[in-house]
Amino acid sequence: MMNLSIFLVNHPILLNFAWVEGQTFGSSPFFLIFTIFSYLSLTFLLSHIPFPSISPQFLKAISSLHNFILLILYFIMAIGCTLSSIYHVSHPLLLICFPPQTPPIGPLFFWAYIFYLSKILELLDTLLIILSRSYQRLTFLHLYHHSMVLIMSYLWLSTSQSLISIGIVVNAIVHIIMYGYYFLCSIGIKPKWKKLVTNCQILQFVFALVVSGWMLYEHFGRSSSLGGCSGMKSWCFSIVFVASLLALFIDFHSKSYVMHANTNKNNKTL
Repeated sequence: MMNLSIFLVNHPILLNFAWVEGQTFGSSPFFLIFTIFSYLSLTFLLSHIPFPSISPQFLKAISSLHNFILLILYFIMAIGCTLSSIYHVSHPLLLICFPPQTPPIGPLFFWAYIFYLSKILELLDTLLIILSRSYQRLTFLHLYHHSMVLIMSYLWLSTSQSLISIGIVVNAIVHIIMYGYYFLCSIGIKPKWKKLVTNCQILQFVFALVVSGWMLYEHFGRSSSLGGCSGMKSWCFSIVFVASLLALFIDFHSKSYVMHANTNKNNKTL
């Protein structure tokens, strides 16, 4: 544990980290807007422009590498953020409610920054979908999720939003499961727990709503005399986004698993 904390918590790079708008890479609003605009524009153009077919073996190799990198990144992120919360948060309640004007500095916000950058790296998921010509996977849910989560993770940093440490660890665990599944698929192993990936995502959104209730209790209750919790405007955006994802994923779950199961049942009956 001590060796891990040296590299994932107490390294000088982490201890001296500071999110400074306009100075830290990717911290300007222009960068955020340009990245999302470029992502959506390129997705539209590449999905409508014919290009030479790419070797399936090459695509599998690139996909495997991409999934493996994200799998390891989220694993390290989950450990790093957890240890940073243990060693650098003076009271457990601060994980729920940061004091107002909390500066985005130190190890915890370093991992929030890595989380933000990971969401940019995840945009390559869409490119791999296009290159494999699996256009049916370019759904509104896919594009909406990738675009809006980038805004949310940016706001987490720029406003020092309360709950981010919990959000990062929970999201990282879900993505470990998800990219673990994708990695196994890309190397030719087809796990039987595809449904688990969607269920974990839905549980993540439900958990976010529940823990947000606790944060609101702190904001309007015990912490109200001190000015409430940090990043409430950002939280408003996040909670609306999470609620919309919950609705979309429940709809996806219903269409992908419940309706499919009912169809198979009816076919067997016939």
